[in-house]
Amino acid sequence: MSAPAALSAPGWVEIETGLQRSRAGGASQRDNLNYALKYAFSEDWGLRLQGEGWVHEQPGPGHRGLGDSSLVLKHRHSLDEDAALGLELSLKLPTARRGLGSGRRDAGLLGIYSLDFGEGRVWHTDVNLGLTQLGRLETKQGHWQRAWAVDLARQLGPDWTVAAELSGLGQRGTRSTHRGLLAASYALSPSVVIDFGSSRGLNRISGGWAVFAGLTFLAGRIDTPSP
Repeated sequence: MSAPAALSAPGWVEIETGLQRSRAGGASQRDNLNYALKYAFSEDWGLRLQGEGWVHEQPGPGHRGLGDSSLVLKHRHSLDEDAALGLELSLKLPTARRGLGSGRRDAGLLGIYSLDFGEGRVWHTDVNLGLTQLGRLETKQGHWQRAWAVDLARQLGPDWTVAAELSGLGQRGTRSTHRGLLAASYALSPSVVIDFGSSRGLNRISGGWAVFAGLTFLAGRIDTPSP
């Protein structure tokens, strides 16, 4: 899903984990166990380590194991009570088993605009624009991959949130891909949230259906943020 400008709670380690099953077409299937470890030094600066803790691709004997990982530095800049900008610098590390990743490092830059609006601020939107320098290319492909995503979410009472998203990828020498996504989340407590949803490719080369479910929770406090 698209990234918000907001960071996790300052001083706390936040963990996200989830399962995703996706189909690229025919009998091709990919199962992922994803994770993200987040730590915010303040409301405006934070770090995130994320990746695929386990991948299983079918068909293909032996196509299972650790996936790629990424390290992300994030900065938030508040515009007012309702709006904020975000900037993420990322480095993808080729930790995946051979055949499950590109085998090369990628570097990325993501710009974010987030806005709360409507009566009671029950509506929220995130707009993402990203650019990634790819470490591995096929013949005649460009070195840069462009990404965009726009989501719209609405709170349904104190616990439930529903969201819809459109996203896409583009690169010189390849056809652009586009996906649509629907998701919902439920807050079990102020520190534990579950989410689930489904996405689908909107053109032939964007892949088929994907379903996912995840859990986000505060694992523990490391220090007390400065006032």
